Amino acid sequence: MAENDSVLAAAQAWRGASMAIATVVSTWGSAPRPKGSHMLVHQDGRFEGSVSGGCVESDIMETARQVIDGAAFSVKSYGVADAAAWEVGLPCGGEIEVMVQPVSAEGFDPELFDRIAEARANGDALTVHTDLATGHSDLRPAETGAAFVNRYDPPRRLIVVGAVQIAQALVRLADALGIETVVVDPRARFLTEERFPGATLDDRWPDEAIEALKPGPSTAIVTLSHDIKIDDPALIAALASKARYVGALGSRRSHAARRERLAESGVSPADIDRIDAPVGIDIGAIGPSEIALSIAAAMVGAFHDRA
Repeated sequence: MAENDSVLAAAQAWRGASMAIATVVSTWGSAPRPKGSHMLVHQDGRFEGSVSGGCVESDIMETARQVIDGAAFSVKSYGVADAAAWEVGLPCGGEIEVMVQPVSAEGFDPELFDRIAEARANGDALTVHTDLATGHSDLRPAETGAAFVNRYDPPRRLIVVGAVQIAQALVRLADALGIETVVVDPRARFLTEERFPGATLDDRWPDEAIEALKPGPSTAIVTLSHDIKIDDPALIAALASKARYVGALGSRRSHAARRERLAESGVSPADIDRIDAPVGIDIGAIGPSEIALSIAAAMVGAFHDRA
């Protein structure tokens, strides 16, 4: 989860200090944070991350202090049962269970942070298993009893082909969503740091760039140049990859012509059907910013396996 990036960064920065880690292990109803969400608490009271968006964090920090001081790991339940729930509970009406562990060999081993970071840097997912009877986390499944399984996916990434105006707005939205962005365009006058601050810029031909970037299930690829010499090779390379989402700018008429060109290039009908075109969710978008919003929404939906 992108939301856990700050927790993983804090774990590296606070290495050597006594810490506790809180994890959402179950949710019901309108839970404010999904399963797997983390909150890391330092011995001096600093914390990073969230398990409820602010509803129960104060209580979790107290439990974390006790765990840091030597208390056993704990699994706590929160919901709305009475008026007191407005002080420590979930006014939204949901319910959650939060596990609080020491960051130690007996709980959440600090080395797990290294393994997670290494896997994510390599574009791989990593699964951590926690025995809910002992509070011990390991890369190996628990042999007996109930366990919580948390999958750490690699960072989400967006490859934008075509350094056009829509791409500028889309890059800003992706940044706000915590999605790493690469803008690919062989036209140097379009591809400048002034136009795309903070994004990685790649001036290779798009098929070469996409092949080198090795897109996987955490990657979205969107072609926006409106130049078939740039977009078509990019789409051929994108459809040969395991990218989660492939979108292409253009009208239904232009996409029909695109389908014919791609088929003539040897792309299968099933692969061509993977292209979201006209790209984005139909919100009646007008102008670059609204089009970018529709693309961002479709991309996030694909990451969450929403058709």
